[in-house]
Amino acid sequence: MVMYPMSDMQYQAVYNTLSFALASMMATTMYLWSRSTAVRDQFKSAVLISGLVTFIAAYHYIRIFNSWVEAYEYSAGKPDPELTGVPFNDAYRYMDWLLTVPLLLIEILLVMKLDEATYNVKSKTLGVGSALMIVSGYYGEPTVTGDLTPRWICWFVSMCFFLYIVFELLVGLKAAIESETDPTIKGKIQLAQVMTVISWCTYPVVYLFPMLGITASNAVVAIQIGYCVSDIISKCGVGLVIYQVTYAKSNKDGALLA
Repeated sequence: MVMYPMSDMQYQAVYNTLSFALASMMATTMYLWSRSTAVRDQFKSAVLISGLVTFIAAYHYIRIFNSWVEAYEYSAGKPDPELTGVPFNDAYRYMDWLLTVPLLLIEILLVMKLDEATYNVKSKTLGVGSALMIVSGYYGEPTVTGDLTPRWICWFVSMCFFLYIVFELLVGLKAAIESETDPTIKGKIQLAQVMTVISWCTYPVVYLFPMLGITASNAVVAIQIGYCVSDIISKCGVGLVIYQVTYAKSNKDGALLA
C-alpha cells in the first residue's frame, strides 16, 4: 500500500486499533480452544476451527502491526511520525482472509443439519467462491488515490462472488435451518448467519472509502480501522456464537441420552 505522512493522532489510532484487534483474536483463540472440551465430540471440530480462524488472524495481525510500526518513526522534537521508507505490507490481511474466510463458512456448515453429500458440495462451492472473492479484490486494494478505475473494477468483480455467498448463506441453507426443531439452537444459528452477512457487508463499504472522497492518509486510516472492526465481528463474534450453538446442541443431546 502507498504510504502517506501521518499526524500523531492518525498513527496512534491505527496503532491502537491493530493492537486491540490482535488482543481480541488471541483472547478468543484461548477461550474457544479451552472450551472445546465442554461440547460433545461431534461438535468439537466446529469449535476448534473457530479457534483456528482467530489463531491465524492473530498471527497475521502481529505481522500487520509490526509492518505498521516499521513504516513510521518518531524523531526528537517532532510531534508527528515520519516515513521510514519501509513500505507498509497490507497483503498480510489478504493472506489472512484467504485462509480464514473459507474456514469461517465451514464452521457455520458444521453446526447445521446437513447430510455428508450436501456438506461436501456446499463447503467446496462456498470455499472456492470466497477465495475468488478475496483474490479478485486484492489487485485494487493498494490504489487509494489517483486513478481508481482498477479499484472500481476489482470491487464489482469481487461483489459478484460476495453476493453469491450471501445468497447461499441466507437462501441456499434455509432448509437446513428450518430442520432445527429447537428454537434456541435455530435462533443462534440464524444469529451466526446474520452476523456473518452483516459483518461481511462492511468489507465492501470499507473498500469503497477511497472512491467516496476519502483520500491519502485519511483513506489509509479509515481502511485499517474499518477492516479491524469487521474482522473482530466476523471472526471473534461469530466464533463465540458458534460455540454457543455447539454447547446448546451438546446439552440437548446429553439430555436426550440421559
